[in-house]
Amino acid sequence: MAQQRSEETRAHILDAAVRRFAISGYNAASVDEICGDAGVSKGAFYHHFPSKQAIFIALLEGWLKTIDEAIIALRKPSVPETFVHMTEVLPAIFAAADERLPMFLEFWIQASRNEEIWKATIAPYRHYRDHFAKLVEDGIAEGSLKDVDPQAAAEVILSLAVGLFLQGVLDPQGADWQNIARQSMQILMNGLAK
Repeated sequence: MAQQRSEETRAHILDAAVRRFAISGYNAASVDEICGDAGVSKGAFYHHFPSKQAIFIALLEGWLKTIDEAIIALRKPSVPETFVHMTEVLPAIFAAADERLPMFLEFWIQASRNEEIWKATIAPYRHYRDHFAKLVEDGIAEGSLKDVDPQAAAEVILSLAVGLFLQGVLDPQGADWQNIARQSMQILMNGLAK
C-alpha cells in the first residue's frame, strides 16, 4: 500500500513537472510550482527527486524508454523489413509528444546549457546510432544490404528519424507522418539493398 502511494506520488510529480516545464520553461519553473501543481510537499518532491534537474532527466529517460522498448520489439526476419517496420512506432512517439512540444524543445535547449542534461540527451542518440549500426552490420551479414560503413548508414537513419520526428511534432497535421516515414525508410532501404 505504501509502495503504491509512493509510486502515485512520483507519477503526480512527473506529470506536474511536464506541464510546468512546458508552460514556464526549465529555468523559470520552480520546485515550489511543481509541488503546488502536483499537490505534494517539497519533502515528498525531494524524497523522489534530489533536484529539479533530476526530474527533468527522469522525464527524458521515461520518454526514451518507451521508444526503446517499442523499437526493440519490432525485429523482423530481414534487416530492411525491420527498419521499415520501425516506422510503425511513430504514432506512439507522436502520442507521447502530443501537447508536449515545448517540453521536448526544453530538452534540447537545456542540453546546450547543461552538461548533465547534454549527457542524458546525447546518450540515447548514441544508443540508437549503435543499435542501427548493429542492424546494418546484421543486414550486410545476411546479404540483404550492401557492404557500407555501418556507422555512416546509422547516422543517416538516425538523421531521418530525428528530422521526421521534429517535422511531425512541429506540424502534426502537415502530413501523414507515419506514411511519410514508411516511404522514406523504404527509399533509404532500397538504396542500401544489395
